[in-house]
Amino acid sequence: MAIDLLNHKLDRAFDHIDANGNGVVEREDLLGLGARILVGFGESPTSVTGASLVGSFDGIWSTLSLALERDGDSGIAREDFRKGMTAAFVTGDRYDPVFRPATVAVAELCDADGDGKIGPAEFRTLLCAFGVAYDDVDEAFDRLDREGRGALTVDGLVRAASEYYRSGDPNAAGNWLFGPL
Repeated sequence: MAIDLLNHKLDRAFDHIDANGNGVVEREDLLGLGARILVGFGESPTSVTGASLVGSFDGIWSTLSLALERDGDSGIAREDFRKGMTAAFVTGDRYDPVFRPATVAVAELCDADGDGKIGPAEFRTLLCAFGVAYDDVDEAFDRLDREGRGALTVDGLVRAASEYYRSGDPNAAGNWLFGPL
């Protein structure tokens, strides 16, 4: 059950990255996701914040390629994506040093005023970059707003990402990061 749930979430992540729908994720696809996020927030990829996000996404790609014993230049099919993500970030030890910094960079970008909070509009901007259906965003936000404050915290969004990408618990709030499963 937990494996099926994780695979379902990783398949969804694959679809977020594979924006052109060719069934293969390439480095340019992952960096393209980063670019969509940056554009949504009006951030330059050459700013300190933008460069941090781009660098962390590139680190994810390098780590994923290494886990699959690839050179980083070839595309990754869905099943291999699952295997690589699991080996590197779920059962492997690369989540905290590699993947978590990417989630922190994204969450901090969403917190444009630096108050530690991410409102519904910022969350919507983020999820639109991932290609999440507009109708699913509000429910996802409400499920992640665990305290019902009308805002997510940067730390809460980072925790939700960890639950989404790593947890096999069907009741984890982070499963709602990109809307209903």
